[in-house]
Amino acid sequence: MSREPRGPGRAKSAAKRTGRRGFCDDIVAAIGDGKILRIRAGTGPHRFIGIWAVVVEARVFVRSWSLKPRSWYRTFLEEARGAIQVAGREIEVRAVRTRGERLKDAVDRAYLEKYHTPGSLKYARDLGRERSRDTTTELLPL
Repeated sequence: MSREPRGPGRAKSAAKRTGRRGFCDDIVAAIGDGKILRIRAGTGPHRFIGIWAVVVEARVFVRSWSLKPRSWYRTFLEEARGAIQVAGREIEVRAVRTRGERLKDAVDRAYLEKYHTPGSLKYARDLGRERSRDTTTELLPL
């Protein structure tokens, strides 16, 4: 996953941004409040699927529970662009791998806090294990 610079020609959302380069406040809130984020990895003819997402420091993070060859995570490794559906909108995104341990620790806690029901807790714990932790990905709007 690459880090592409934001060029001067990039369109900005009409809504107020949460800071540096992230999503606007209403999108961050919708993702933080929602249980499922609809995501499509890559620019090919893929379908949207539902995954778990968390918000840490007003930034959006996702992790893969499965590392299958045709997973959304592996698609993002090959092509960092995709899209999400949230709050009735489709938003183009780019995926950036997260390397910092402090941030990964905060994402671990966010998953456990957000997905804490008896049926979800097992999966939230699994998302904190090394295999899934290594897939920690930040989504940024294009």
